[in-house]
This record gives sequence, C-alpha cells and structure tokens, in this order.
Amino acid sequence: MNGRIIRASAPGKLIVLGEHSVVFGKPALALAIDRRFRCDICPGSGILLNGAGISPRLHPHIDTILRRRNISDLRIETESRIPSGSGLGSSAALSAALIGAVRLMRGEACGEEALALEAFETEYEVQGRASPIDTSTSVHGGGVAVNCPEGLGTPIWHISKGGNSWTVSDIPVPEMTFVVGYTGIKAATGPLVQKVRKYKESNRFASDIIDEIGEVTRDGMRAVSNDDKDLLGELMTRDHKLLSILGVSCRELNKLVDASLEYSYGAKLTGSGGGGSMIALTDEPEKVCKAIALRGGEPFIVRTGAPGVCAEFCEL
Repeated sequence: MNGRIIRASAPGKLIVLGEHSVVFGKPALALAIDRRFRCDICPGSGILLNGAGISPRLHPHIDTILRRRNISDLRIETESRIPSGSGLGSSAALSAALIGAVRLMRGEACGEEALALEAFETEYEVQGRASPIDTSTSVHGGGVAVNCPEGLGTPIWHISKGGNSWTVSDIPVPEMTFVVGYTGIKAATGPLVQKVRKYKESNRFASDIIDEIGEVTRDGMRAVSNDDKDLLGELMTRDHKLLSILGVSCRELNKLVDASLEYSYGAKLTGSGGGGSMIALTDEPEKVCKAIALRGGEPFIVRTGAPGVCAEFCEL
C-alpha cells in the first residue's frame, strides 16, 4: 500500500420501529445516527487488532470477514463512539467499515449493494439469524426502510435468506432529535433473536404480536413521510409495549422509557433489547437527558441524517 493506510467509518443506527419482527420478514424503519465506528487497516505480520491478537470468540465479526478472504496478515486500529451491546448497531457499523476497508485494499467492488450483502451475511453467520436492516443502514446512511408500503420509499436492493425476504429502501427522513438512554447492560443480539423465534414457533399469541408490530411499523413509516411527530411518538410507545410482551424489554429499559415520556413524543427500546438502549423522540432533549440520568441511565443526544460507510486511502 506504499506507506498508506485505508481509513473507513460507518454510522451506528437506531431502529425506530420494527425490531425483532423484521427477522420474520415484517417491515422496519431505521435511521443512521451521528455516532460512528472507525477503523484503519494496513499490512502487518499476523492479525493485530489495536496491537493485540484476535480470537473467533471475542472478535467473531472481524474473524469471519478476514477468514472468508484468507487474510492472515493485517493490522487493524479501531475507534468507536457507539457503545458495544447498546442496541445502536455497533457490530453492523464494524462490519460495514471493515468490509469497506478490505474491499478497497484488495481492489474489489465497493458498491453499496455488494457491501451491504456481505455485511449482512457476516451478521447472519455470527448471530445465527439476523435481518439486513442494521447493516443496510450502516452502509447506506440516512433513513432505511425494510418492506415498506409501496410509494413511501425508493427500493435500493433486495436480500433473501433462511426463507425470509426483504426489500431495502431509502426513505426520506425529516431532521429529528432523539435522546438515547443507555442502561449500561450489554445484551447480545443472537440469544434474544433466538428467544423470540422459539416463542413464535411455540405460541400463536407471539405470532399475533409480531404481526401487530408490523402494522404499527407501517403506520409509523407513513407518519415519518408526513413529518407527524405526534403520531410517530405514539406508535413508538405502543411498539415498546408490544416488545415488552415478547419478553425482550427489562426493568431498566422500562424505567428509562417511563422517565422520558413527560418530555417526549414517545419512547421505546431500540435494538434487540434485554438491556442496551432506549430512545425518545423529543424537542426537549436536555430535559429528557436529565430525566434519564436521574433513573440511572446514560443519556446522549443523537440526530438523524448521518452519511453511510466511507473508505479512503490516507497517508501514514
């Protein structure tokens, strides 16, 4: 690489509506946020991550990406403003950024669709089951809808896996401010996805809840297209209740959601649940931050409209 490194970054995301049900082919809406994962790569001796070795158990996404290409000599330096296990797409941003960097290094196609498909395949292999919404949002940026009603978005690619199918669309999103409340509890996505899958397979009621989340999400996409924050917030709060019935919320998340409602349009968990983070749509972010902090959460403000993955050569 002639004394140069490749620097790549990708945004985190928040799912506004549709988590868990999207795994079963239902719609979902996600927004890229202004917090990013960054990685620098250059040739090295062996695989080094921030100066140390990697293992499949501790670094499954990195291991999967490099193993598929038989890469055995690479130095990787990372920096992330997305808390791990927070429900904000840290692993999707990592996968998108590293794949973008590796593709540029090896002269492979760096088009968004190819990158999004590989990032999704990585998530799917690591988690055992996944939807493409996290990785598509980190790759594309802005607003991404999966299986949205006709006329609300512009289809950008189609992904099928495990008997499910998703049409991924770009969806225009107005400028919005959210407060994220991080519980401090790291919750792995894979086990929670499997928990919902088993519940759905064994209980018709769970299937009905997943169908209802799909309907709420479709209504939410229309609310976003109409810039109707009141309706969107109402649907977010309803979605949180449905996700709680599925068993993916927890006491800590519920406390933060309840604390934020006085100063927000609506609030809910975001991501797989079990800990991680909740989000509140608000025009009074400082008040929401204070309410969340008083309940033991770690609040921070995020805004919509972040660009997707980028990768470029930089001088050492």
